[in-house]
Amino acid sequence: MNFLNFKPSRRLLCAVALLLGSLLGSGLAQADATQSLKDFVREVKSGRASFSQTVTAPDGKRKKTSSGTFEFQRPNLFRFQYQKPFEQLIVGDGQKVWTFDPDLNQASSRRIGQALSGTPAALLAGGNVEKDFELKAQPSEAGVDWVLALPRQADGNIQQLRIGFKGRELVALEVLDAFGQRSLMQLSQLQTNVAIGAERFRFEVPKGVDLLEQ
Repeated sequence: MNFLNFKPSRRLLCAVALLLGSLLGSGLAQADATQSLKDFVREVKSGRASFSQTVTAPDGKRKKTSSGTFEFQRPNLFRFQYQKPFEQLIVGDGQKVWTFDPDLNQASSRRIGQALSGTPAALLAGGNVEKDFELKAQPSEAGVDWVLALPRQADGNIQQLRIGFKGRELVALEVLDAFGQRSLMQLSQLQTNVAIGAERFRFEVPKGVDLLEQ
């Protein structure tokens, strides 16, 4: 399952999931990023997208690529499903975060407050953007406008994140964690404020699967 010698932490993946739940469907230009982020935290209620993700180790040489789909409904409901190169499912049901690894025949659960405590993403999912982050417009790169978001209170888990837009469409999210691991997620086929069945945010432990509760 782990074809390289490193993998993104579950904490980081969950943080990315909640952050995407807050931002997915934005239609911002670089100059309007601060106000638009506040608007979308308030206005965007649900969404889905496909993603491809590249996680780069701190040495900058080892890379792991993966792809899948993402769905969310605010507050704190999300389904983050990796399909390639291996299957993994992360579900936030509003109370707990569930992780299921079919290859290991193992599932785990933690309360959302425990799983995401202190992460900027957890604050942004329902919080005040200006209170939680310092936002800075960044230079465009290859046609993508970037906004840098720096946590106002260091929590020891995430150093910074960058949000990328092409025209008025959100296309990328990059997270740098405290260990120097960088995760770049590129989004496609965005749909926002769509109806998503409640069952998509429920998880039942499959028969015969080991459950670790934390």
